[in-house]
Amino acid sequence: MQPRTLVIAGGGFAGTTLAQQLAPRLPAGWQLLVISEESYTTFNPMLAEVVGAAVFPEHVIVPIRALLQHAPATVRFVMGRIGQVDSAARRLRCDTLAGPREIGYEHLVLAIGQRANLALLPGLAEHALPLKLVGDALHIRNRVLQRLAAIELTGDAAQRAALGRFVIVGGGFSGVEVAGSLADFLRSARRYYPRVQAGELSVTLLHDGARLLPELPARLGDAAARSLRRRGIDVRLGARAARVEAEAVELADGTRLATRTVVCTIGTRAQALAETLGLPSERGRLRVAPDASVPGVPGLWAIGDCAALPNAADGGKPCPPTAQFAVAQAQRLADNLLARIAGTPTRAFGHRSKAMMATTGHLKGVALLGRLPLAGLPAWLLWRAVYLLRMPTLGRKLRIWVEWTWGLVFPLDITHLRFTRTADAAAEAPSAAPFQR
Repeated sequence: MQPRTLVIAGGGFAGTTLAQQLAPRLPAGWQLLVISEESYTTFNPMLAEVVGAAVFPEHVIVPIRALLQHAPATVRFVMGRIGQVDSAARRLRCDTLAGPREIGYEHLVLAIGQRANLALLPGLAEHALPLKLVGDALHIRNRVLQRLAAIELTGDAAQRAALGRFVIVGGGFSGVEVAGSLADFLRSARRYYPRVQAGELSVTLLHDGARLLPELPARLGDAAARSLRRRGIDVRLGARAARVEAEAVELADGTRLATRTVVCTIGTRAQALAETLGLPSERGRLRVAPDASVPGVPGLWAIGDCAALPNAADGGKPCPPTAQFAVAQAQRLADNLLARIAGTPTRAFGHRSKAMMATTGHLKGVALLGRLPLAGLPAWLLWRAVYLLRMPTLGRKLRIWVEWTWGLVFPLDITHLRFTRTADAAAEAPSAAPFQR
């Protein structure tokens, strides 16, 4: 008899944690299939570290096959894109490296996350740099280095100031951490650009709320703002970006900030696969029952950022789209899937946040550990300790620790990583096209 199949769509925190939880517990006659467009899991909480060159890009990604290397033979990973799901027939179509495949399933778990919403503001898609993927982080770092090099070759003072102003849109965790990391990176890198003056470089953080980090208590949001301002960052609260242009950001009050670099950390939308399902959603996230099942669609489940999963420990409010909750949801869903297979009742998800934290630059941060607020060096040390422990595999833990230790003593790396192949380089030989990397 053919084994019955449980499919996990997505290789992020939720999907890989669920696979690891289920792998040693699958009952006889079942197989587990993990499908992801990428061959690796990205440790998103550390993308700001990549922007600021505190760690290398490859240090914040882990191959999915490495995470599943000790799983039994009934667990497989397929690198592919799911294009269609027939929930009535319980079949899906997947484009793989070996061509399209149709796969039947008994249970399908969507853990596909969300994507950046570049239609949120006029000009955002054309002129802003989103931060959702490791490639985004590396591209932003390269763009910053380009701007420093361009300043040295520019004589006009207004143009130099615009090239040296870096605007971050969004005062949540990502925005605050990118602003702090970027300020540190600029301060460290400037020594290699002797024709760039310190006063020609600035970081501006725009947030349309009354305080930063609204998920944290007000005192910690205020502490984060003070910490960033002490680092020379222009923190503007109640400042809503209305339009992004090639050479400026226009605010809702009409103010224009001349800049050539805008980093966007706000706005998400559903993945294309979730949109094709035509299921009820809430702010771009699929509505699911308290046990993570999709109402009215037998065999379909959803967790992680793509799901508006009610949290029984927080009055039924949807869980925040964070790594901590994605991992907790996966652990609960593993129990629920095994219970459903065994014909026993499932349980509602409930989780209380153990810690929320953000860095505001080197040696500074804010954190809420349970009900204990922390700021400054203790919060920064806690941030590093927690994320180092959460990083999968001992090898990556060691490599990141070495990089962090190195960064305490030596300047940050200013390598502009280009991945140009020989054929591409030959095709680019002298032309009238403007030079842009």
